[in-house]
Amino acid sequence: MSELPISPASVAPENVAATTVTIPDHVVFRVFAAETVVLNINTGQYHGLNPVAGSMLETLQGTPDLRRASQALAEEFEQPLERIEHDLRAFCDDLASRGLLEFHEPQAR
Repeated sequence: MSELPISPASVAPENVAATTVTIPDHVVFRVFAAETVVLNINTGQYHGLNPVAGSMLETLQGTPDLRRASQALAEEFEQPLERIEHDLRAFCDDLASRGLLEFHEPQAR
C-alpha cells in the first residue's frame, strides 16, 4: 500500500525532520551546469532552479528523508545543520505548493 501525500502545513513541527518527500511521477527534471529545469507534466509549467536548489532536489530524490537529506547537504555545503534544515524545509514547502513535491508523514518506529 502506498502512502498518501499530506499537506506540508499538517506536519507537526516536531515531526518535520522525520518527514519524507517524494517527487511525483508527473514531475521530471534535468540538471544543467547553470540551472536545473523542472517540468510539471500535468500543468506544462517549467521551473528553473539555481545550482544550490538543484543540488537539494537531487539529494531529495536519492534521500527522501528530510533529516538525512539535511545532514548530507550540511556536509556538502559546509553549513550548520540547523540552517540547512530550515532552508530545505522552505524549499520543500515551495516545491509542494507548485505540485512538484509531496510530503509524507513520518513512519512509526
